[in-house]
Amino acid sequence: MPDDALYGTPADVFERMRAIRRTLHADPELSWAEQRTMERIGARLTELGVAHRTGVAGTGVVADLPGRADGPIVALRADTDALPVHEETGLPFASRNEGVMHACGHDGHTSMLLGAAELLLATPPPTPVRLLWQPAEERAEGAAAMIREGVLDGVQMIFGGHVDRHYPPGFLAVHTGTVNASTDSFEILIQGRGGHGARPHEALDAVVVGSLMVTAIQTIVSREIDPARPSVISVGVFDAGTAPNVIAGRARLAGTIRAQDEDVREHLQASLSRVASAIGQLHCADVRFTLQEGTPPLVNVGRAVVIAREAAVAVVGEDNVGPLKSANMGGEDFACFLDHVPGCYVRFGAQVTGRESFPAHSSQFDFDEEALAVGAAWFDAVARRAGEALRGEA
Repeated sequence: MPDDALYGTPADVFERMRAIRRTLHADPELSWAEQRTMERIGARLTELGVAHRTGVAGTGVVADLPGRADGPIVALRADTDALPVHEETGLPFASRNEGVMHACGHDGHTSMLLGAAELLLATPPPTPVRLLWQPAEERAEGAAAMIREGVLDGVQMIFGGHVDRHYPPGFLAVHTGTVNASTDSFEILIQGRGGHGARPHEALDAVVVGSLMVTAIQTIVSREIDPARPSVISVGVFDAGTAPNVIAGRARLAGTIRAQDEDVREHLQASLSRVASAIGQLHCADVRFTLQEGTPPLVNVGRAVVIAREAAVAVVGEDNVGPLKSANMGGEDFACFLDHVPGCYVRFGAQVTGRESFPAHSSQFDFDEEALAVGAAWFDAVARRAGEALRGEA
C-alpha cells in the first residue's frame, strides 16, 4: 500500500474521485434526467476498460467486474440524481444549473463507486462484483426500475452507503436494525358545498372539514402507536378557497407517512383512511382518500451486517466504527434492493467543521471530501469480504 494512501485509497485514486465529484457537482441533473452524469460514468469506465451498460432504467449504469473465480455476485450501489434546490454554498465548483443542486451527496456516492472500481481492478476480488449507478433515488423510483430490468440477477448480496454530516470524516456508521423509514404519501380530496361567507348555513365548508381532519390526523401517531416505535404523519399541503368572502366548496390535503416497522406502517395507512372517511361522514362531505405506497423501511439484518462491519473496521479501525445515533425518518429506496437480496447500508462520516447546521437537502449542504477515500476503500473491502463469505457457503 502506498505511503500516501488515505484509508487504503491511493492518493492518485482519491484525486481522480475528487475531480469527478466536483465536475458532477457543478453540473447536477434531476431524477430521470441524469444523462450527462450517465455519460461521464460510462466514459470513465471505458477509460478503465470495464464492460458496462448505460441506459439501464433510463439513465442508470451497470458494470460487471470479473472475480478470480466464478461464483455468487456481490453488488455495490450508488445513486446519481440531484435535487431541485438553488445552491448557496459559494463553492468554486458550485452548480452552474439554475435551481438544481447536489444537496444530498450523490455526486460523492457516484465518485466513490468509480474509485472502488479502480481498487477492485487493481487486485481482482474473489468473486464477480456488479456496480450499480442508480437514477432517481430522490423520487424513490430508481431502485425498483433497475430491479425490473434484472440488475439483481445472480446477485446474492448488495451494499450501499450515504455521506452523513452527523459524523466526522473517518467514521463509519454500521447499524443493525432500522436505518431509514418507509415513505408513503397520501391525498385527501374534500367535496363540500361553496357559498357566501356571510351565510355559512347555506354551505358545507370544506375548510372546516379539512381543518378538523388535519387535527384528527395528528392523534393517530400520538394515541394509537407505541411511543417507542417512531412514526410520523405530516400534512404538507392544504389547498382551499378562492376569496376571503367565499366559503370553499373543495379542499385538498396531501402529506407523508413514515414508519420504521412494517406493521406500524400498515396501521398508519389503515387509520388514516378510517379517520378521513369518518370525518367526511360526520360533516356530510364527500371525501376521497388515496394512498400511494413508497419505499419500505430500510432494515439491516443478518450476515451482511457482520461483513459490512468487518470491512469498516479494516478500513478505519475499531474505534471509528459504531451504530447510528438514531434511525433516520427519511426514506431510502435502497430498501427495495433489500426486499430481494441480503445486504447492508452504511453511513460515511462527512461532517464539515463549521457547517454542521446545514442538513442534507439544504441549499448550503456540503460534505468533507475525505469521505470519498473512506467510501471507495469500504466498497472495495466489503466486496472482497462478502465474496469470500459467499464462496465459502457455496
